[in-house]
Amino acid sequence: MKNGNNNIIVTENLKKDYKDHDVVIKAVQGIDLKVKIGEFTAIVGPSGSGKTTFLNIISGLDTPTEGKVWLEKRLLSEMSGKELSDFRRDHIGFIFQAYNLIPVLTVKENIEYIMLLQGVSKAERHRKVKEILRDVGMEGFENRFPPKLSGGQQQRVAIARAMVSQPKLILADEPTANLDQTTGGELLDMMRELNRKTGMTFIFSTHDRMVMERADRVITLKDGLVDKDEVKTRN
Repeated sequence: MKNGNNNIIVTENLKKDYKDHDVVIKAVQGIDLKVKIGEFTAIVGPSGSGKTTFLNIISGLDTPTEGKVWLEKRLLSEMSGKELSDFRRDHIGFIFQAYNLIPVLTVKENIEYIMLLQGVSKAERHRKVKEILRDVGMEGFENRFPPKLSGGQQQRVAIARAMVSQPKLILADEPTANLDQTTGGELLDMMRELNRKTGMTFIFSTHDRMVMERADRVITLKDGLVDKDEVKTRN
């Protein structure tokens, strides 16, 4: 499968099996998929359909039993462990259902953590943190600790952390699951606006109808396969 210039992700015959005692569970059963740069895509399906497994494989957090993944034209299976870790750090931002903020670090320290690992200067980190806090509506919260924030505020910080180093790809696993409908809708609108502003690619694993309504593309998985791939036309 050729990785065209406009594709950020290409998968070819992607499969993943797990063993549960003597039972083989086929989580992903042969997915061929291309995701273009700048897409705002929702991957949906019932529990056990392979959504989270698929996200873990395309990010290099898990390895496929069979098949190939290209990310930014790099074949993941050809990278060493350190190469893959560094590549993931520099090219992918993660947003989780449980926020995954470090409770003993302030908002500012949580957001700048990845940039610290990347060796970004203190002045540049400060500038980028200030800018992203403005983008996500969290100005003035720099010195708060996560336990002192609401769920919606924590997810705003998690989004800021994922986006601050300007990775090409944002992977969001059920990012609205722990939020009320109003807060979830506001955060999705914010991510949609940031997607338009920055050109970053967003891929969501979700059950949330609000995500599907805002997505450019809805990919439905069923029993580890693509059951439906709907691309929306927007004005």
